[in-house]
Amino acid sequence: MTAPEPTILATSGGHLVGSRQRVLFDALVHHAVELSGVHGRRPKVLYIGTAIGDAEHFAFRMAEAARIAGFDLMPLNLFPMPNVEDVEGTVLGQDVVWVMGGSVANLLAVWRVHGLDRVLRSAWQAGVVLSGVSAGSICWFQGGVTDSFGPELRPLTDGLGFLPYGNGVHYDSDPGRRPLIHRLVAEGALPTSHCTDDGVGLVYHGTRLTEAVTEIPGKAAYTVVPGGTSQAEGSGGGSAVEERIEPRRLPPVGG
Repeated sequence: MTAPEPTILATSGGHLVGSRQRVLFDALVHHAVELSGVHGRRPKVLYIGTAIGDAEHFAFRMAEAARIAGFDLMPLNLFPMPNVEDVEGTVLGQDVVWVMGGSVANLLAVWRVHGLDRVLRSAWQAGVVLSGVSAGSICWFQGGVTDSFGPELRPLTDGLGFLPYGNGVHYDSDPGRRPLIHRLVAEGALPTSHCTDDGVGLVYHGTRLTEAVTEIPGKAAYTVVPGGTSQAEGSGGGSAVEERIEPRRLPPVGG
C-alpha cells in the first residue's frame, strides 16, 4: 500500500480496443497505478467484476490487458463463492483495485453480503487506490443514476458513501443521465454531484476532489449543485446549477 493518503479515481473510461486484443488498459487505468506510487516492481492490480457476474471471459481479457501493460492482475470473484480464503488480506495486499462496470445495484448487494464493503473501506484508508468505471465509479459515492433495474434510468441512493457526493457517469453519451442527475440534486435526493463524460476520471484525496483527468481530448467533468436555474432541470421541485471542470489530458498510452 503505497498511496500516501486515501485515494479514489472514479471514471467513465479506462478501456480501449487494441489491434489484436478486445480490451487494453487506457490512460485512466495507468493513472490509477501512477497514483499508487509503485516503483521498482510490477504494480499489483485487483480486478473486481462483480457488476457483470464475475464473467470469466472478461476476466481473461483483463488479465491479458494487464500482461501487456506490465501489471500483475488478480481477479477477486464472489460467484459462486469467493475465490480466495482471505478476502481482506488479498485486497489489502494490492496497490490498485479496479472495479468493472455493469449493475451497481447488484454489485452493492453482493459486496455487502460478503463484507467486502467493510474490507474496501479498510483498504482505502490503508492507501490502496480504489478505482473503476461506471458502476465501479458510482459505488464509491452516496449514489447516482443507474440502469441496474431496467432500461429506464433510476436513482440509486445507497452507495458505499466513501465520498459524500452523488456521481454521474457517461454524462455525454447517455442523454437521460444529465437531466435526472439535475432533478435528483434539485430535489435533495442526491447531494452535490460530480459527473464525468466518457473518458474522464475524477481524483479524490481523502474526500476532496483534487483533479479531473481525461484520456480523450475535448471531454469534461461537471459539478452539479442545488439552487439557481438549470437548463437541464424540468419544472417544479427546485433547481440545480452545473459547472464545467476542464480536465488535464493524460499522456496517451504508448505515447
